[in-house]
Amino acid sequence: MSLNTDATWLDRTVKAVLLIRILVGWVFLSEGIQKFLFPDSLGVGRFVKIGIPWPQVMAPFVGVVEIVCGSLLLLGLITRLATVPLLFDISVAIYSTKIVTLAKNGFWATLHEARTDVSMLLDLIFLLLVGAGAWSLDAWLAERRGATHG
Repeated sequence: MSLNTDATWLDRTVKAVLLIRILVGWVFLSEGIQKFLFPDSLGVGRFVKIGIPWPQVMAPFVGVVEIVCGSLLLLGLITRLATVPLLFDISVAIYSTKIVTLAKNGFWATLHEARTDVSMLLDLIFLLLVGAGAWSLDAWLAERRGATHG
């Protein structure tokens, strides 16, 4: 690869990581907020319906985790750490709303209903592996630490 091609590839990679971070952060931030705005359908009421234990505690807890960690992803701050609680969150969501209804809904209907959750799961794994990218507070802080300690 020529230097110009390498720079173009790197620029595209930086932008792609940013887009994934914005997508995942925005989805979790908005879902967390909606647990409080619409408690009957997306918060406590939903947790009761799908059988989550202690729904009056767990729905607000999950909402706060989604708001905080989604915001951290948007900022690119402690990105890898922020993905961990969200990986648990989305795994429970997939199990409690998709896997347990597989027999009732059938394979293809379940795949259709799970498409967003599976996309979020894979995007979180991606961010866990690659981090926040160059356009993030993580990168900015690492650069500052390097300049201070270098």
